[in-house]
Amino acid sequence: MITTLDLADPPRTVPVSASGACCAPLVREAADPQTAIEIAHVFKALSDPTRVRLLSIVAAHDGGEACVCDLTEPVGLSQPTVSHHLKLLVEAGLLTREQRGKWGYYSVVPGALNRLGVLLTDATS
Repeated sequence: MITTLDLADPPRTVPVSASGACCAPLVREAADPQTAIEIAHVFKALSDPTRVRLLSIVAAHDGGEACVCDLTEPVGLSQPTVSHHLKLLVEAGLLTREQRGKWGYYSVVPGALNRLGVLLTDATS
């Protein structure tokens, strides 16, 4: 069963300005092309439900860190497939990776999701 989150604000009426324009003016800078590319890269990494689960599982571990060996069973995928998903999350700047012996350990990048929100809401920062 797929559940859809309702992220939209309730419908609102946009007043028509004195000039007759139907659209409200921008109140801040919109994302520039480079920022849009960076944001899209993160959203692409998060567009896969398995990667969202992996990010959530790593974040839920004590200290926000998990070994790849602890991540295969919860998502029901092989270690190479899980490693591929984790690599994409690292490339998107959401996780970091540290090699310890033969295993890779992944941790959540502090503030990564907060920075994404800032990029979306305050393109001038």
